[in-house]
Amino acid sequence: MLIVGFPAGAFQTNCYVVASGRGSACIVVDPGQEAVEPLTALLAEHRLTPVAVLLTHGHLDHTFGVTPVCDGHDVPAYIHPEDRELLADPLKGFSPQAAAFFGADLPSREPREVRTLHDGSAIDLADVTLTVDHAPGHTPGSVLFSSVTDEGTPVVVAGDTLFAGSIGRTDLPRGDHEQMMRSLRDKLLTRDDATVVLPGHGPTTTIGRERASNPFLQGMQLPSRGRGL
Repeated sequence: MLIVGFPAGAFQTNCYVVASGRGSACIVVDPGQEAVEPLTALLAEHRLTPVAVLLTHGHLDHTFGVTPVCDGHDVPAYIHPEDRELLADPLKGFSPQAAAFFGADLPSREPREVRTLHDGSAIDLADVTLTVDHAPGHTPGSVLFSSVTDEGTPVVVAGDTLFAGSIGRTDLPRGDHEQMMRSLRDKLLTRDDATVVLPGHGPTTTIGRERASNPFLQGMQLPSRGRGL
């Protein structure tokens, strides 16, 4: 499996490309502000052809480039239905101050084809299988994308749910701190310590590293698994 990425735009949002290898079809995840040009260069470098764009959530710093990428390659965008309205009206996801930062260049329409993501579903595209986990909190429609590398290492694209040393903010419109903590507990901390976390911003980390040192996760109790008879 090939996973490559780069930080884009003023918010340094990580855009990822996932493929079975060089010279193949690929999936693009979270093409944000100013992502189109570096994404085009990355695709050319690895001889990759996009077949879909997946969105971890609907905030503009992750979706700014989705329409030109999708329509330019004639591929669909995938987003959780709880966040789809943000594609057509991105201001709903921001404070007035953040919205003013983007000015008049806000995208005004969603891609020509949009498909929905659902909790527990598997996406089989580009010879890669990604599992979808609904992880609300940062936004109502935040999701995680999980897979396993050829070497057997579990990987999760975490969007703005978990970062190295921090977690996603919940003070923006439609954010929910209690939901965020449940998502972290039930959808991330139940994973193996070796799981590689590819966050929406900042460096790569692991579940084990965050379990041990992330101040927002200290003392968090895992859900009870119950007992058999």
